[in-house]
Amino acid sequence: MNKRLIVRGGSVVLPGEVLEADIILSDGRINEIAASGSAAALSPEDEVVDAEGAWVLPGLIDLHCDAIEKEVEPRPNTLFPFDMAFVQYERKLALHGITTMYHSLSLGVGLSLRGEHLTSELIAHILRSRRERAMIRHRVHLRYEVSHLTGMPLARRLIEDGSIDYLSFMDHAPGIGQYHRPGAFERYVMKNQGVDIHEAAAIVEELQERRSRIDWEELRALAGHARERGIAIASHDDDSAGQVDHSRSFHAGVVEFPLNLETAQYATKQGLQVCVGAPNIVRGGSHDKNMSALDAIRAEAAGIICSDYHPASLLQSIFILEQEGIPLPQAAAMASLNPARAMGIDAKVGSIEAGKLADLLIVRKVQGCPVVERTLVGGMVVQQTFDYR
Repeated sequence: MNKRLIVRGGSVVLPGEVLEADIILSDGRINEIAASGSAAALSPEDEVVDAEGAWVLPGLIDLHCDAIEKEVEPRPNTLFPFDMAFVQYERKLALHGITTMYHSLSLGVGLSLRGEHLTSELIAHILRSRRERAMIRHRVHLRYEVSHLTGMPLARRLIEDGSIDYLSFMDHAPGIGQYHRPGAFERYVMKNQGVDIHEAAAIVEELQERRSRIDWEELRALAGHARERGIAIASHDDDSAGQVDHSRSFHAGVVEFPLNLETAQYATKQGLQVCVGAPNIVRGGSHDKNMSALDAIRAEAAGIICSDYHPASLLQSIFILEQEGIPLPQAAAMASLNPARAMGIDAKVGSIEAGKLADLLIVRKVQGCPVVERTLVGGMVVQQTFDYR
């Protein structure tokens, strides 16, 4: 008989209910969900994990987080070794309950880490870690800036050689989308890239010139190329029904961070998944004064939560939604089953069901804040933490 691990006595968050139950794991998968207290060790090798008084949630699946860029470059032009940064960052993700991470890496306009060389190097590092050793499941989310005209060959190569798992198209041009307010893009560049107003103005001028030369049909062909290879596609910062229709022509199945509720509602009606940021929920609103994520969820116009730039917010947002009246199974699904469905991986991960991979979290509240006591990936405890008193 194979060694089993029994998670005993927790409040198990299933797709449609919370059930006091034992979970029996073997060979890295969920073997059985049994009545609480009914599962017993059958051999000396069996391991029992006490989850009494805790919640047991599916491992979180994060579709969009660019925090890895800050981990490698915490200040402008201050790069840290990839090996060190990635190993430490991975441990943070496990601590926050993220068991599948779609690392969001920008192929942009040559601004620091968002240029081709460093992005390619970081993708190669992630893929190597995925092959050789990993605490969690690493995936690559390539964020392609549509005005990055010279990036097309690299994007096509990354698609063809299977280096990416998710592709989104961004249009961070001054004066539109997220940067529609006058001066917004210049302020962003000055703050994040350490340049002065004159350098920022030169970047704006260059971007506007590049955008005038975009070949939209070539971009659609790139999207079709990705879709043929089973890569999920998203749009970013859509601000109107017309922009959603434009995104649909790129085969987008996910709309990330729509700027207003009307756009989110339209995207949902068209059958697209709408993704909002957990920091927006935790902080009570958008840092850019755009759509409230909570308002969109209440209006049933958003079904996926991502950590965006702050991994610790993802778990917190689930329990904030519960406090706001969203049933815990529904709230948890927004960071597990729903993103799994959007990526086409829900047959393997995303929920606590027999036969699926045993990616689980044991969560308790400490001073009213949910914290991950243990993180399991493939039935293995990869992270655990306890108070010393």
